[in-house]
Order: sequence, then C-alpha cells, then structure tokens
Amino acid sequence: MKIISSLNLMNLINKCFNYVVDNTETYKIDESHALKHSMDVYKFAKNIYESELITNPSLQHYESIIYSAAIGHDMCDKKYTDVDKAITKYKDYLSDFMSSEELDIMGKIIDTMSYSKVKKNGYPELGEYQLAYHIVREADLLAAYDIDRCIIYTMYRDSCDYSKGLIEALDLFGYRVFKMRKDRLFKTSYSRKESLKLHRKALKDVEILKSILPKDESNINS
Repeated sequence: MKIISSLNLMNLINKCFNYVVDNTETYKIDESHALKHSMDVYKFAKNIYESELITNPSLQHYESIIYSAAIGHDMCDKKYTDVDKAITKYKDYLSDFMSSEELDIMGKIIDTMSYSKVKKNGYPELGEYQLAYHIVREADLLAAYDIDRCIIYTMYRDSCDYSKGLIEALDLFGYRVFKMRKDRLFKTSYSRKESLKLHRKALKDVEILKSILPKDESNINS
C-alpha cells in the first residue's frame, strides 16, 4: 500500500468534510453528529496518529483510512440512516481517492467502532489495520467527553427542553462515559493520557451543570 502524498491527503480530507456537509442535510443529521463532531474526531485521530507514528512508522500507509473513517463515520450511523447503504455510498464517493482495499477497511472500521458494538462483540480482527482501527475508535471516544454534545443530541431526538436533555446526558455520563477508562477502552498512550484530562474536566462540568437542576428532578417538565 502506497504512502499518500501531502497534496492528495489534503484533497481527500477536503472531500470527506464536503461529504459531511452535504449528507448532514440529506440525512437530517443534527449538530451533535455533524461537521463540528467530524472535525473533533479528525483532530483527535490526527493527534493519536502522530503520537503513534514515532514507534509505528508503517502507519503512514494507513493515513487515508484513518482520516476518512474519522471524518465520515457518523454519516453511516444507524440513528440517522441505513448503515450498510451509507457505507457503500461513502465508499463510492471516495473511490477516486482510495483503493478498493483501503475502502473496504475504512468501511469495516466505521461499521465496528461504536461503543455499543465493541461492548457487545468486542474488537474485530483487522490484522495489520488493527492500530488504525483503534486510532479512529479512540478518537470518537475522546470526543464523547463533551456533555453539551450529548445534551444537544437528546434535545433534537426527543424535541425536549434543555433540562430534560441535561438529565439524560448526566445519566449517560454516569453509566457510560465515566466508565470508558475503567473498561480499558483506550489502548494508545496518547488516548490514555488525554482521556484522563478530559475525564477530569467532564467531572467538573457535570458538577456545575448539576447545580442548575432542581433538587427534585421530577418537577422538571419534559
């Protein structure tokens, strides 16, 4: 597998982000999973990639896979669309930029990286692409420490007010987000360190947000 040039890589990244913009409207994807989230996951994926590249120089061969999966993963989310059809559509869209092998691996990463699938099925066996998979998966998990994003999703999904969205977000952080480190979902050194920082910040954010809720949550109208 060839190492992609910096120019071609930038063209690919531009194309992926353009895809997010177009499909956000097509699939009616709310802002919690749209362009800003794609940018956040891309940023984390790039940071993890560059950290791992020092001891794993072969990662250069998989840069296209990592970034295209990181940017476009939520355009194939079952919450908004049919996963298989969406992955096929994304692969077709990038067919002029990536080989069929790269596209297949990208599709497998997108299809198996979610928290729920990992908890249910474990990690897929992707051979030489395993580290690329973990980079994308961990980048998405790091982005999950943003509690505002969780509130936004619930407000759009349920057409509810802020307080209801906040209550659900606090619940999600309690049983999922704050357990990601304990469940050892972070494999790379960068992600373990960064997740600790984000975990601590999220704990503070949660305490601040809790303070605005009435003591009796049952008084909150949905």
